[in-house]
Amino acid sequence: MSFTEKFTTLMARPGPDGVEKDDVPWWLRYAGRGLGTVGGFIAMFFGVWMCLTVYAECLFGGIIQMVAGGITIGIEAPCCCLCIGFIQDLSDRIEKRPYWNKALAYVIMALPPIIMCPGLSSIFGSGLIFTTGVVYGMMALGRKASSEDMRSAAVAADAAPTTRPTTMRSNLVANAQPISFTGAPLSDSNVKK
Repeated sequence: MSFTEKFTTLMARPGPDGVEKDDVPWWLRYAGRGLGTVGGFIAMFFGVWMCLTVYAECLFGGIIQMVAGGITIGIEAPCCCLCIGFIQDLSDRIEKRPYWNKALAYVIMALPPIIMCPGLSSIFGSGLIFTTGVVYGMMALGRKASSEDMRSAAVAADAAPTTRPTTMRSNLVANAQPISFTGAPLSDSNVKK
C-alpha cells in the first residue's frame, strides 16, 4: 500500500459510507472525534507539565495522563500516528465496538491522574478526555423520542390503573400494629412496697 493510499484511508473517517449504522447525528460524531483529538494533545502537553514537579504522585499522574492522551489520539485520529503501523488496525477494531465501551474506557483513563495529583493541569488535561467519554456516552444513549411518542407514553402512564391501596388506613406494612402508650416505666421510687 502506497503512502497516498494509506493517507486517504486514514483521512476518510468517521463513517464515510452512505449507510448509517446508528441513529447518531453527524455533528455529535465529529464532536466526539474532535474533542478526543484536541483533548489528547492537551492531555499530553499538561502531562509533561505535571512531570516537572517534585512530587512522585504528580510524576506518575503525568505519565499516566500522557499515555492516556496518546491512546486517545491513536484511537480518534490515527492519521496523527502514521509512523506506528498497528494504530490503524487498533483504531478499526475499537471503532467496531459499541459507543458505551469507548465511553467507559475514556472515563476510566481520565480518572487516575486527577486522583493522583489534583490540580489545574490534571483536571484540564484529563477533563477533556473525560468529556470525550461523556460525549460517547450520550451517543450510546441514542436519540430522544419524538414529542408525540413522549406525550402518548405520559397519557398511557396516567391512565394505567394503580395497584396500590389508596384508603385512609393504608399502611406500609400490612400487619402493622397501632402504637399505644402504657405509662411511665417503673423505677425504684415508684414501686410500692
